[in-house]
This record gives sequence, C-alpha cells and structure tokens, in this order.
Amino acid sequence: MINTLVLPRPIEALKLSSTKFDLSRKSKYSRPRMELTLTQPDDWHLHLRDGGLLQAVAPHSAKHFGRAIIMPNLKPPITTTTAAIAYRESILKALPADGNFTPLMTLYLTDKTSPNEIKLAILLTIGSNVLTGRSGVVFAVKLYPAGATTNSQDGVTDLFGKCIPVLEEMVEENMPLLVHGEVTDPNVDVFDREKVFINTVLQPLIQRLPRLKIVMEHITTMDAVRFVESGKEGFLAATVTPQHLILNRNALFQGGLQPHNYCLPVLKRETHRQAIVSAVTSGSKRFFLGTDSAPHERQRKECPCGCAGIYNAPVALSLYAKVFEEAGALDKLEAFTSFNGPDFYGLPRNTLKIKLMRNPWKVPESFSFPLGDIIPMFAGETLQWQPCFP
Repeated sequence: MINTLVLPRPIEALKLSSTKFDLSRKSKYSRPRMELTLTQPDDWHLHLRDGGLLQAVAPHSAKHFGRAIIMPNLKPPITTTTAAIAYRESILKALPADGNFTPLMTLYLTDKTSPNEIKLAILLTIGSNVLTGRSGVVFAVKLYPAGATTNSQDGVTDLFGKCIPVLEEMVEENMPLLVHGEVTDPNVDVFDREKVFINTVLQPLIQRLPRLKIVMEHITTMDAVRFVESGKEGFLAATVTPQHLILNRNALFQGGLQPHNYCLPVLKRETHRQAIVSAVTSGSKRFFLGTDSAPHERQRKECPCGCAGIYNAPVALSLYAKVFEEAGALDKLEAFTSFNGPDFYGLPRNTLKIKLMRNPWKVPESFSFPLGDIIPMFAGETLQWQPCFP
C-alpha cells in the first residue's frame, strides 16, 4: 500500500561514469515524503554459508525477510534430508532469539541423488510431528551444473543421463527444481552461457517433463525473460536479484576492476538489464524476489582469484524499491517481494507487515566480524528507501 501520491517516471538506463553509482537521481517531479506498507517479503534465493560466516550474516536476512530458500552449496554440500535438518538447526541457532525467520531448506542435486531421497525429504518429520505430508524442512532441489559457480564441483555432470529418475520423482511429489542456468563448456563465451543453457538443457527438459516445477534463478538476460514468459504459469518462474536489476557489466570494470560487483551469473549488457526491469515491474506473477545474497570475507574478494558473490542482504529491499519507483510501478512492488514467491511454492503468504520509508540513509562501508570484514553492495552510498520493522 502506498500512503502518498507517487508520480510515474520512465525507466532510466544506468550510466556508470565512475566507481560511485548515482542512487539519488533527481526527478523533475517533487518527491513528497512517502512510506510503503508491504506484506513481509521472503527471499527465494539466499546463501547463509556456515560457521562464523553464518553467525555473522544470518541476522541481516532474518531482519528483512520472513522466510528464505537456503542454498545448499556448502563444503560438503547438503545432499541429504538428514544434512538439511542439521543445517537448519545451525541456522536457527544463529538467529536472534526474538525473530520469526523461517529457513526453507534445499537439497544439492548430484549424479548420485536417488528418488528415495526425494521421498524421504517429503515424508521425514521433525520431533513428534505426525507424518502428514511435507517435513517442513526441504522445499526444493538445487541443480548446479558441475563447475558453474561457488562450491559446485559436486554438481551434475549429465542431467539427462543420470538424473531423470530423480526428476520424475520430483514431479510426482510436486517438488520444485531450482536451476543455476549456465553451461560450463569452456568453449562457450561466459556472457552467452545462460542463453545456451536455455536452448540445450531447459527447453529439452521441459519437453520431457512438462509437469516439473522449475525456477530459473538469478536470471540475467532478455533470453531468460522470454523463456520464462513463454512457459506455463505455475510451472516455470524466475528469481531476480538487485544487482541484475541495477547494474550492467560496465560496473565490473569502471575505474578499475571492481571485485565487489563480481557475481555468477556475471552481469550482462544494459539491454539485458532493461529487459529484466521491464519484466519484473510489469506485474507478471512469473518473477519474484531472490537476492542471491552471497557473502565472502573481504580478503576472499580482494585477491588474485576473487570469489564470486555480492552481499546485498542489508540493502536488497531498498534497491528493489528504487527499481520499481523509477519504473513508476511501486504499486506492483508488493506482489514481486511478497506474493509471487509463496504462490508459486504453494505456501501461505506472510501476515506480518513492514514499512519502507523514503528516508535517505547511508550504507555502511563494511560490516566487521571476528572472521574479517564483509563489504555490502553499494558500500558507502546513500539509498533513498529505508526498511522499518515492527
């Protein structure tokens, strides 16, 4: 709900003339002080890591979101329901005692995952719960092509040759497949890997298993937008990150190499960014919030072989609001952040409300923890929308 009048503005292309990003672009319209009331959002793609890093970053996501789909690419990966339950307990222990955040766990698909593991994920209970359907722990299975991204070395090497029985069981159990949609063939240009994956993997997969629910995660191209829009609603959807809505690939190189803007899939051309903005601000139910917030210690980003991942959990809601405001689509923000995701997963929408105030605030330069510093997205910049929580 928007509590003051919002005057629409056209989408503006991001102009990267320096390493500082203009996040407070002036409008010819005056901007009254505004607040938005939103149903509490969920994050449908989140990396919380483990150990000290989990302890450091979990409270940020728990403050902003009601639930999150937790990525399983740890070392070792979360390949079984037993491991997912243990990881869930570790996450809960890292959360503030007065919070209401719910981690929704996923399994890491491998060449050796069995259909029985999917059955177990559906049926296994926690404590004294009665066997009446889903365990309340595992909500999806994640497909990482082997070598595609961080900790994906144990991922799938032959989806059609080794994983079809598992995918068929997922169809029977209505378990979604979450896809990192890039091929790993070194002969394919890194900027084309999403498009090639759609053509060589996803389209044949949907033809073979049309009732398999698929989420194409962190889409980066107009090709992905068109593919998702062409699929059957309720069976094919996509998550979208703040970085792929706001940055193009110039942000990696402007003013020198920018390691804190490096993520996988890598940022793409401005034309692709604009296509994604148009899709998510259109009101389509096929797209929903997934931050892909992926923290690494500063020393692991600023090094000769820096890790891929952008830590955006503290700023994601502010940045999504910026995108929708610039598109004149603030009235569609709540569906993207709070409705489309749970509707696709068949889960109830949250009942709590949060507010976003149009109140400029400065992003911290870093977050310091015993393990080291973590640099957030747009560190040191001023954002216009600030979340307020009950």
